Amino acid sequence: MVIATALYRGSHLVAGGVVVAQHQRDRLFPWLALSAAIASTALIWFMAARHRRLVPWVVGLDVLVIGCLLPFGAYAWGGARTQESVAWVMLLGGSASAMAAVAFGARLLAVAVALLVATHLAGYLMVAADAAVTGAHLNALVFSAVVSWVLTWYLCRQGEQVDSANRRALAAEAQRARFAERVAHHNALHDTVLATLTAIARGGVDANTSMMRERCAREAAYLRRLVEQADDREPASEVRAALEESVRAAEALGLRVTARYHEPPAVPGEIALAMARATTEALNNVRCHAGTGHAFLTAVGDSGRLIVTVVDRGRGFDTGSAGPEGAGGAAGPDDAGGAAGPDDAGGAAGPDDAGGAAGPRASGGAAGPGVSGGPEGPVGPVRQATGGVGLDRSVYARMRGVGGRAFVDSSPGEGVRVELRWPG
Repeated sequence: MVIATALYRGSHLVAGGVVVAQHQRDRLFPWLALSAAIASTALIWFMAARHRRLVPWVVGLDVLVIGCLLPFGAYAWGGARTQESVAWVMLLGGSASAMAAVAFGARLLAVAVALLVATHLAGYLMVAADAAVTGAHLNALVFSAVVSWVLTWYLCRQGEQVDSANRRALAAEAQRARFAERVAHHNALHDTVLATLTAIARGGVDANTSMMRERCAREAAYLRRLVEQADDREPASEVRAALEESVRAAEALGLRVTARYHEPPAVPGEIALAMARATTEALNNVRCHAGTGHAFLTAVGDSGRLIVTVVDRGRGFDTGSAGPEGAGGAAGPDDAGGAAGPDDAGGAAGPDDAGGAAGPRASGGAAGPGVSGGPEGPVGPVRQATGGVGLDRSVYARMRGVGGRAFVDSSPGEGVRVELRWPG
């Protein structure tokens, strides 16, 4: 409606300009009156563009000056003594009435229209205009306001209905997502926890074997994450769901993962997928090369940045022996968020997986709980970082491809810490 009323006023200004140029060009006041109308219209448009709506006080000023006072000025100083010579000034009142209908409430609109009708009636009586001309003009004044008000009401009502439909659609989509998530959790519980408890209850397996205890520990960790997610007031994010898939895939292969999520920020789907795949590779390295069956995963948000850390307490390796290709994406000392000491060390990478490592200070942020001290078991031979395809392609290259970075920090006997950051 802002554009419609602007075009309406523009048509009246064009008509006024033609009349002044053809019939009143020798008088000064008509030019001043036309300039004042143009200036008032420009102010209305400027304020409307700034506030994305018609500003009431600006429209009120236009109604008073252009709509009500200008006809008397044209009569007093412009030499407008006939209905033809004053008609172009009267036209501006119609567009002032239309803009008032858009900007004002019902009561203020009624006052503005009544004021316009009274002043224009007086103006036409001063020039002894025909009754038909006067009646037609007053009718146009009133119905300009009525039509504009009806259109404004209709458009606002349609906008509210569209907003309501969008809210219902979003609520339905959220409900479907919650239902799908619930079904996925039910299926996972059926295939893991329930199957294990059923086997133990029937006496088909020995619950005291190390294999069964490890399986129970993995499924207890999964239940703990479900409880933490249910207690979290924030809705489950896409990155959290993607990382959870990586954790469950690693647990299905026998790795125990302790995962913690601390308000990870919302990120685009392709970012969440890249982070999850890089995390999967880091967990695979722990399972295959670290010499330990336990890894720690932490996902946190830091001023809009997503940081995912995978740590274990395995055998570790010497990061200083990595080749140039193995350092792709690693940071130097200036990129440090804080020095990584023994308590921050994580899972070891093998020769084909240690794509490159940062210096001791390349990784910042705390590791998951309990990530401290030495290895969980006997420390085997230290595997050297040779820049193989594991970290190079699955971690470093993948993170660079989405504008992120990856860091690796490790020492022999102290485990490996893999940190993924987006944006880099």
